[in-house]
Amino acid sequence: MIEFIHMSSEVFTGRPASVTSEVFRRACGRFPTGVTIATVLDGEGQPHGLTVSSFTSVSLEPPLVSICLGHAVSLIDTFRAANFFGINVLADEQRHLSERFARKGHDRFQGIAWTPGEHGAPLIDGVLAAIECQVEQRIPVGDHDIFIGRMVAARVQDGAPLIHFCGAYRKLNL
Repeated sequence: MIEFIHMSSEVFTGRPASVTSEVFRRACGRFPTGVTIATVLDGEGQPHGLTVSSFTSVSLEPPLVSICLGHAVSLIDTFRAANFFGINVLADEQRHLSERFARKGHDRFQGIAWTPGEHGAPLIDGVLAAIECQVEQRIPVGDHDIFIGRMVAARVQDGAPLIHFCGAYRKLNL
């Protein structure tokens, strides 16, 4: 049950009941998202990345975006240590990249064409948008870290986006 606070002297002082993780996933899954690959260089200059759908714009002035990474993600410490990261917005025909970067236990960049951004962040060739960000802020909250990045460079191209909705990839009819 959700209780709304109205403009009055009545203030809700209790804590609302939590929903289960299953209900949370099902409800959030009803919001269609684009699919991205967040990328970063490690301390030795090797590229790493993972599939991320929790990407959003935050501010126009300054140009800020955010991604959310779970504390259990194997690359979380690499992202925490980096000053720059990349966001690669996938096109509809790049589902194979989303699936590849979602799997663990292999070199996700092996055979993948990419170029370093102006500040080194790995940017994948042929994506709809390749965005390089400087870490502005990292906010640990719940079981995730929110990374807020200042967009320092971007390249874009036309095409249909890869969409995820209700646990499945979808096509956007343009």
